[in-house]
Amino acid sequence: MDFSFTEAQHELAGLTRHIVTDLVTPQTLGPHGSGGHDSALWTAMAKAGLLDAALPNAVGGGGYGLLEQCSTLTELGRAVAPVPYLPTITVAASVLAEHADPMLVERWILPAVRGEAVIAAAVPDAGAPAEWTVRRDQENWLISGAQTAVPFGAFADGFLVLARTDSGQEAVVLVDLADAEAELTVSPQRTVDNADAAMVTAEDARAAAVFGGDAARTLRLRATAGLCAWQLGVLERAVELTAAYARERTQFGKPIGGFQAVRHRLADAHLDVEAVRLSLWQAAWQLEADPANAAAAVATAKYWAAEAGHRVAHTAVHVHGGVGIDVDHPLHRYYVAATRAEFTFGGATAQLRTLGDLLSH
Repeated sequence: MDFSFTEAQHELAGLTRHIVTDLVTPQTLGPHGSGGHDSALWTAMAKAGLLDAALPNAVGGGGYGLLEQCSTLTELGRAVAPVPYLPTITVAASVLAEHADPMLVERWILPAVRGEAVIAAAVPDAGAPAEWTVRRDQENWLISGAQTAVPFGAFADGFLVLARTDSGQEAVVLVDLADAEAELTVSPQRTVDNADAAMVTAEDARAAAVFGGDAARTLRLRATAGLCAWQLGVLERAVELTAAYARERTQFGKPIGGFQAVRHRLADAHLDVEAVRLSLWQAAWQLEADPANAAAAVATAKYWAAEAGHRVAHTAVHVHGGVGIDVDHPLHRYYVAATRAEFTFGGATAQLRTLGDLLSH
């Protein structure tokens, strides 16, 4: 078997790294706690074809899929790039490409891949039920509920929401902010590092479309796998920065990287990153090859992304010492990004519970 990356994965990753290296700077990121969506970077990625390359040919894409998207997400994580690639492309555009009719494809996917629209995804944590409900009246589907800290919700033109129907089944609901503005409230929120999130509430807001079947399962699994790819990039770069600092920072007349305790922590961090890498690619491959049986692999990947992410982030801060907690130091962005990714869609404990449920059935 050939476990090497495809040529397309190498090319997309290389192009992504080239673009984010040029465009993601302390100046473009802005002060701590601000920003959250770099529209110039998003437009540059669209012009370079990075947004449509990883979508099916049937919707005007390059014919690739989740594996290629994960390669791009890893590079975005390495730069902690503030763009909504995960919710808009990996989750929303991919789910809509599979389930939506041509009119919705033209209304949402084409503007998204041109960098002209942002779709946020309201996804509950692993093992948690959907907090939204959707019902049918005489003419329309109506959605009600609320969710806090929806990533990129402050900049979204639409939302893909996981909701429960009257029968208790999960469904994916597409909400157009322009059509449901009167019944849908989006309140921007500031998280620990960015101002990209939003509290989204609705009371009988009209839905643009509702998708049943396996759309809900696809939404959860793709969102979680994509987040693991992002986390891999964050942790990989955090370890590189920490190793470089350990070579340069001296104490008692020698680099701190020469001390045994520091070497051991860096070695453990390296092994943790490799665990995230291996579990991610296994999950992504299985989700592409056999999505009906990929839940355990995805939960395993998210467990490592959370558990190893926690250890690596703290190791990076501890080795850096005082500068590691300075919000103006580059490392702080990686610490906070790793911490957010640790708990998004459920932390390590939630993933273990998911695995336990899967093994017991």
